[in-house]
Amino acid sequence: MENDVLIELSLAVAPRNIQGVARPVRIWLYIGLVMVFFQVVIGGVTRLTDSGLSITEWAVIQGTLPPLNHAEWLDAFEQYKIAAKKQYESLHADMTLSEFKVIYFWEYFHRLWARLMGFVFVFPFLFFLWKKWMPSWLLRRLGVVILLAMVAATAGWVMVKSGLNNDQRTWVSAYKLITHLGIATTLFAYLFWTCLKAGATPRGRDGRHQYLRRFAWGLTVLLVVQILFGGLMAGMRAGLLHPYWPAFVEGERLWYALGQTDQADLAGVVNYERAVFVKAVVQVVHRALAYLLTGLVIWLVVRAKRRDISPLLNRGLNLLIILLVTQFTLGVLTVINSFGSIPVTYGTLHQGVALLLLAALLFVNFQLRPVRN
Repeated sequence: MENDVLIELSLAVAPRNIQGVARPVRIWLYIGLVMVFFQVVIGGVTRLTDSGLSITEWAVIQGTLPPLNHAEWLDAFEQYKIAAKKQYESLHADMTLSEFKVIYFWEYFHRLWARLMGFVFVFPFLFFLWKKWMPSWLLRRLGVVILLAMVAATAGWVMVKSGLNNDQRTWVSAYKLITHLGIATTLFAYLFWTCLKAGATPRGRDGRHQYLRRFAWGLTVLLVVQILFGGLMAGMRAGLLHPYWPAFVEGERLWYALGQTDQADLAGVVNYERAVFVKAVVQVVHRALAYLLTGLVIWLVVRAKRRDISPLLNRGLNLLIILLVTQFTLGVLTVINSFGSIPVTYGTLHQGVALLLLAALLFVNFQLRPVRN
């Protein structure tokens, strides 16, 4: 009798929706999504401030605390000078201990935020599991989320390690960077879709537009490719090669770099720091994809609005256009201010809005999902 009363009280506190997901669980999922978003953004700041190599070891437990006294800070600084010798000598030879503490902070904060996400996930998860507030489909999806998070963390350390004790690299490997970014982006997208599914209402009339759905999914894939090329732009510092917009402004710089076809080999691709041709190609592709995506998104929105669509999908399309214009503008501002270094503020906002643009496109896809499912 007492157990029946407790169950009734539990259901009263946590009513289920049609997907069988209690309201506290849905709130928890969105909190996790926001934390993943900020983790990617903090990672962008870490990269743009050259902070990624400041912590030279992977200590999951011991690394929870930063250096606590002057002697420990000096030791951490010396380890950085040795392990990240190429970066230190090339960029920070006159760096003071106070300046080192700044770059250390961003890498430490990036790792600390990851640990905090683990706590925010584990303890509520165990509580909700005990309360039986999560249906089986959600548990399966959360299993994938855990796997993606573990792979992203591992890829992060592999990325950092690529720039340590390596006399050939000033920064981490751009290819390992986009692997880390790609996994993190996949995690964000998968968790966002899970949030949408957990709070889903019955499918409406939008699911009838099969052509729009296929086109929107194609755009989503293209946007992910563009995000990865953005990662290459940052990882290779390719934006510094030609910080002008449109491309024909001072265009001879870019055309000269594209003319260095002798660097178009495996050695040039691997050792891209000295291969201006590779950087030029990355920049041209990133710019071209930006124009292509802009045109295709506008085409999707115009075609969709000519059809019988729901108010919810209409609002999603409006948000998509707003974010698209914002992202394009931030991209231009990032490029034209990349003289000597990539502007941290514009670069960070550009990466953050890219995720928001992806989320908006996924929301459109979600509204267009087939009625039968």
